[in-house]
Amino acid sequence: MRIVMIGSGYVGLVSGACLSEFGHDVVCIDNDTDKIAGLKQGVMPIYEPGLEDVVAVNVKAGRLTFDTDLKKVVPGAEAVFIAVGTPSRRGDGHADLSYVFAVAEEVAACLSDYTVIVTKSTVPVGTNRKVEEIVRKGRPDADFDVASNPEFLREGSAIEDFRRPDRVVVGCDTERTRAVMREIYRPLYLNETPIVFTSRETSELIKYAANAFLATKITFINEMANLCEKVGGDVQDVARGMGLDGRIGNKFLHAGPGYGGACFPKDTLALLKTAQDYGAPTRIVEAVVAVNSARKQEMAEKIERAFDGVSGKIIAVLGLTFKPNTDDMRDAPSLVIVPYLQSKGARIQAYDPEGGKEAKKLLNLDLCKDTYDALKGADGAVILTEWNEFRALDLGRVKSLLKRPLMVDLRNIYRPGPMKDAGFAYFSVGRGRAK
Repeated sequence: MRIVMIGSGYVGLVSGACLSEFGHDVVCIDNDTDKIAGLKQGVMPIYEPGLEDVVAVNVKAGRLTFDTDLKKVVPGAEAVFIAVGTPSRRGDGHADLSYVFAVAEEVAACLSDYTVIVTKSTVPVGTNRKVEEIVRKGRPDADFDVASNPEFLREGSAIEDFRRPDRVVVGCDTERTRAVMREIYRPLYLNETPIVFTSRETSELIKYAANAFLATKITFINEMANLCEKVGGDVQDVARGMGLDGRIGNKFLHAGPGYGGACFPKDTLALLKTAQDYGAPTRIVEAVVAVNSARKQEMAEKIERAFDGVSGKIIAVLGLTFKPNTDDMRDAPSLVIVPYLQSKGARIQAYDPEGGKEAKKLLNLDLCKDTYDALKGADGAVILTEWNEFRALDLGRVKSLLKRPLMVDLRNIYRPGPMKDAGFAYFSVGRGRAK
């Protein structure tokens, strides 16, 4: 099939590349000329494991191309995906749909034969109806349908998530649309992937409900971690004991400095705003948003206490992105924690395997060339992101580089007992201090 993917950011580029891998002819569109020029040269605008290889293979095969001209590629396309950003709107927390609606107007002007316009962007309930109204107003003669097809990609494992998804959700109103969407995702039938067809409003809500629930699990275990520290429990054992219950599951029960990234912060906020607008407030989601916001500040203060004050001290920060295997800094805990420590007089020496370039745009800190360079001469270390290369540090070398063998591990990578035996003052989350 001929597919146009509008938006070549994280969602659009991954989705477009993987659809071309399925055998479709895909054109990824973006109005950022530098981004498109880079993609044509094989330069990825984001870091996502495996993406560069998938793009290269399918570009070479002629199934994946990049362009900036909608008018040239939309006519004749059987499906046009909208995969532009929907950030939180300044001032009120609602999703900013201006990019989605602007694209809908542009697409309307380009339609020729029957086309399914597919909203891949995460959008509040009712958005697809509005997209249909915009296109219908611009082109009352056009033959088209609008479908909702939310993405469920995890940064750091997005390629595998697209190839082997838990499910594909499609919201549409006609059998004609369902036939097109079935053909797009036909390669997944081999894996017996469930394809959930539902109304557009339900599809829109599934995305928000799923992310809000996962954010709730993260926030819940973080609160249990606080309680564990008070009563002498171990939050990792609590999480394991909970997760073995099939009704709960073990995913997203990892205590830490709070959730961040492109999805959970804005999606939970957008959901609670939408619920308030419709007179059905989501009290649990409201609490999750408030608790997660406070969590990052709490972790900054935890670090300050562990160092017995940070004024005039050098702190080695390992990891800056909101999670490993991405360069995404959006709503990363480091964006709260690092400025707080600096405001208290600390100097930060930081290292992140992939996020340094993005972090430098947002934070004023000393970026180091590797882990041990960041540790050199510091008064202690803080692990903010659980990159694999931080999981098996040479503790003897770490001690020799630090002024004091002090580590604050906000991801619980290490175990308190062995860290004590290695001579460290070790602080983790929900497990107290090794004594």
